[in-house]
Amino acid sequence: MTSRRQFLAGLLATGLVPTPTWADAGSPKYLSAAALPDGSYVLCGIGAAQDVLFQIPLPARGHAAAAHPARPEAVAFARRPGTFAIVIDCLSGKPKATMAAPEGRHFYGHGAFSSDGQWLFTTENDYEAGQGCVGVWDVAAGYVRADEFASGGVGPHDIKLLPGTDTIVIANGGIDTHPDSGRTKLNIATMEPNLSYVTNGRLIETVALDPSLHKNSIRHLDVAASGLVAFGMQWQGDTEIAVLAGVHQLGGQIELLTAGSSEMREMRGYVGSIAFAPDGNSVAATSPVGGVVQIYDVETKELTYRIAAADAGGVAAREAGFIITTGYGELGQITDGQLALSKTARLAWDNHIVPVGG
Repeated sequence: MTSRRQFLAGLLATGLVPTPTWADAGSPKYLSAAALPDGSYVLCGIGAAQDVLFQIPLPARGHAAAAHPARPEAVAFARRPGTFAIVIDCLSGKPKATMAAPEGRHFYGHGAFSSDGQWLFTTENDYEAGQGCVGVWDVAAGYVRADEFASGGVGPHDIKLLPGTDTIVIANGGIDTHPDSGRTKLNIATMEPNLSYVTNGRLIETVALDPSLHKNSIRHLDVAASGLVAFGMQWQGDTEIAVLAGVHQLGGQIELLTAGSSEMREMRGYVGSIAFAPDGNSVAATSPVGGVVQIYDVETKELTYRIAAADAGGVAAREAGFIITTGYGELGQITDGQLALSKTARLAWDNHIVPVGG
């Protein structure tokens, strides 16, 4: 695969081949950042057979990535509060551009392309104002910053595009931070997490949790083909929490996904990633700190499976179930509540696995 990619990259440089697609880079189904034993970091392409198709060096630890909808091109984001993102040509394996957050901003580790691939949206912290914003980057111009707009809250983290629309949904975690204080959370007592929906830079809807849950930071998102949004949370309170995930449809009310107290306790107040199954009928939420994956039924809003998986981080749809990654270098698949894991040599996966083309 490496030699084929190099060959195609050489032809592309001469103008002898048409614009490449993800198929030319081996048809990866997912992207994920990982660490190597020597302390260096890479962005990996993962195939349908759960094989690692490529490893591309990163200058520092990555968090999530955004896959261009058509070209074999990915944006790897630094772990917050990072100020850089690297645009990678996944065919040549070389950096294509470096995106630097404007002065007074830092990235939150997530981004999303528009459906036509012309724009990239990045969640950012305007840390002097203590407000979230979304950066807009012109892809054709070489990932040049073109605009920005308010995220609708504080601490925006994940961001997704609603299928078949120009509307994006933003997980505003509600937590105020400032680079001078590192990752210290500055406003736990007054935090107000929400989901915000934006079309063409205009806020069209914001929905918030019940005030009793205001310390439940909305962090990670997935979107079903129907437009239903699943969200995972991280509890910032000092009491036990009864819920860490929910779903929402634009124009409707938030519905919470429920589990028993012992099952909720094992999540240790932390959802690392969340994903719908391909049919949209179930949702998986991982807890790397709890070492567990929980799967909820979308119709009943109740827990149906809990699966032990040490340091389980990334999760995404796979065939009839889910694919997961762990910090111990494992790739796994969950089907009908059953987990099968395989070891991937020399890789420790970071928190997210991102579908390509989804």
